[in-house]
Amino acid sequence: MSFSGKATIISILRASIHDGPGIRTTVFFKGCPLRCGWCHNPESWSSEPQLFFNRDKCVDCMACVGVCPTGAHQIEQDRHMVKFGLCIACGKCVEACYYEALSIFGQKLDVEAIFDEVKSDMDFYTMSGGGVTLSGGEPMLQPEAASELLKKCREAGIHTCIETCGYAPEKNYKKILPYVDTFLFDYKDTDSARHKKLTGVSNELILSNLDFLYKKNAWIILRCPLIPSVNDTEDHLKGIAELSKKYPLLEGIEIMPYHNLGISKGTGIGLEGRQLMLENTSRQTKDEWSCILKKFGCINFKIN
Repeated sequence: MSFSGKATIISILRASIHDGPGIRTTVFFKGCPLRCGWCHNPESWSSEPQLFFNRDKCVDCMACVGVCPTGAHQIEQDRHMVKFGLCIACGKCVEACYYEALSIFGQKLDVEAIFDEVKSDMDFYTMSGGGVTLSGGEPMLQPEAASELLKKCREAGIHTCIETCGYAPEKNYKKILPYVDTFLFDYKDTDSARHKKLTGVSNELILSNLDFLYKKNAWIILRCPLIPSVNDTEDHLKGIAELSKKYPLLEGIEIMPYHNLGISKGTGIGLEGRQLMLENTSRQTKDEWSCILKKFGCINFKIN
């Protein structure tokens, strides 16, 4: 299938300071092969546009009910309810809602248009040592679009990062490798069976791609989401330390403590029961992680 010239994205976030060095513009691609219960961008799971319902803004005016062609908007006990399984994301309800309680996650944009937007912040990139980051979801599910956007950034002298879960064919990474300055590479669990239970996929392909990129002299920051009482086991922390020894030229290791900011977004797209409902990570827990990592000889890490 030939490349359409378009990418399906969720949003473009300007002035980001958490997705690589300096001040950055982050492009969030839609679609992900993993289903992590702790995901803070659950709206990125599906590769298709989808409806978001903000219950707090809804006044139950029912304007959406009258325009919905599939009956996804319904009235139950004088309250507006959404049957997400019936929604085709046509957007008619969004146009009818005066209170901005409804919106669509996901739009198809020309890569050229995305590039035009990200290059408008060139002065900030130059001043701060920043650039452009592709995130998601998983950009490697759209390898042609990701490659084209990264190439345009590289030709314009913009520093590039890509955040990836590592679960994509090796050929996709080979394709984008010449255009990426830094890989933000996720590592979610050392035990393959537990990795599959927690994310829906095993970690063999992920580790293979990490090895491939490292041997190609890619700049890699290992990003490790830790979720209390879920994957913060001693064997996983030991596994992180062992990777730091196996790959001593990693640019760094970032421990990403769980936060619950994704819960409201998940609820708004109909994911009740599919997300972890936990408290944010405490300082005490972070300190315990730090001690265990140091015990196993891991020193090139920071806890975000």
